[in-house]
Amino acid sequence: MADQPQSARCPALFLAAPSSGAGKTTITAALARNFRQQGKVVRVFKTGPDYLDPQILAQASGEPVEQLDMWMAGEAYCQQKLYEAALEADLILVEGVMGMFDGEPSSADLAARFSIPMAIVMDVKGMAQTAAAVALGLANFRDDITVAGLIANSCGTERHAQLIRDALPPELPLLATLPRDPDVALPERHLGLVQADEVREELELRFNRGAEWIDGNAITELPSEVEFASAEVKPAEPLLSGKRIGVAKDAAFSFIYDANLRLLTEMGAEYHFFSPLTDSELPDVDALWLPGGYPELHAAHLSSNKPMLEAIQAFHRQGKPVLAECGGFLYCLQTLTDLEEQQYPMVGLLTGHGAMRGKRGCQGMQTAQLPEGDVRAHAHHRSRCFAMDEPIAHGKRQRHPAPGEPIFRDGSVTASYLHLFFPSNPAAIAAIFSGQFEKCGAHTE
Repeated sequence: MADQPQSARCPALFLAAPSSGAGKTTITAALARNFRQQGKVVRVFKTGPDYLDPQILAQASGEPVEQLDMWMAGEAYCQQKLYEAALEADLILVEGVMGMFDGEPSSADLAARFSIPMAIVMDVKGMAQTAAAVALGLANFRDDITVAGLIANSCGTERHAQLIRDALPPELPLLATLPRDPDVALPERHLGLVQADEVREELELRFNRGAEWIDGNAITELPSEVEFASAEVKPAEPLLSGKRIGVAKDAAFSFIYDANLRLLTEMGAEYHFFSPLTDSELPDVDALWLPGGYPELHAAHLSSNKPMLEAIQAFHRQGKPVLAECGGFLYCLQTLTDLEEQQYPMVGLLTGHGAMRGKRGCQGMQTAQLPEGDVRAHAHHRSRCFAMDEPIAHGKRQRHPAPGEPIFRDGSVTASYLHLFFPSNPAAIAAIFSGQFEKCGAHTE
């Protein structure tokens, strides 16, 4: 908008760690809830293509949570989202992903690009002075980042904390010491944290317990301010004007980027949620989006909802567009075998079968090389598909020459394990949902 400033300043802190499993999400949620209880507006961002952590952090902060990934979304997108948050927030928190230098781009790359000071979150169980040595090494590994200090998670006693504090140099203070507390740790399952809607009341108790944690053990003053400049991103063209899109959303299908929904609206579409678990009919729509989620946990229920299966099959026979991602892709196959090795009939829009495979899986950033254009995406699944027709394309892995996830098209259905980030190519997404795509492998009956 013309009357908005070109930049905005806001206190900001980037929470990173030496590795996954250090407690970043638990501590970020506790900080967000603590400052929210102080009456502050806290905007939280999550690094990388994550669905579950943002659900948790949105409940803790009471504000929407955006994913930031400079490869998937682009620098300008990330810059604009931080700027917009700075216009309204009293505090910005960014949770990193994996280890602080892992990935391309890494958490450290994102923090360096936007000059956000980092706090190192470390699980210090089983070490004392060594924690200081590791933190000091991380802080000095690159000269383009600023590290505000160390947050020592799973710290046993005050003596334990003092040993770490005394070993740290003055320029790298101990910001917080937090005990191992099972009443604060967040519940998990095979793909990560449990969805927030499944355990909302339990999470409230854990957030409030975490906020008490912060009061007694951590700095509760705002960090230093950071200046965030506007990227002046151009608005999306109305390529889906007048289109109505049905979006599956329930306990089985919930891996939905808010950025994707927002883009559909910006392109002129209306979206309408429906539940493949509980609804008996589809809304009056022109296209369907079946996103990822946990269909394997609800396979029996999905399979028994015959009216919905028949409604989606009829929708497909009319030649209307269907985009299916990961869990939605499994739902479109003929059968799905769950974690207990029970096989259930699914919608059957595509030839082939899906089956869970325990802890083995695939994850990583890929470009979906669709006939309509390249779309940035990622994969994260612990299942396999087999007895499929030939794919129309494959994903291109970010850092490996091997072919990525297969992409299938049968008539008006486009399906893959890939989770697409719509803003990376709005024109391609508009072509898919409007049915203006190459109809490879047309289905005949």
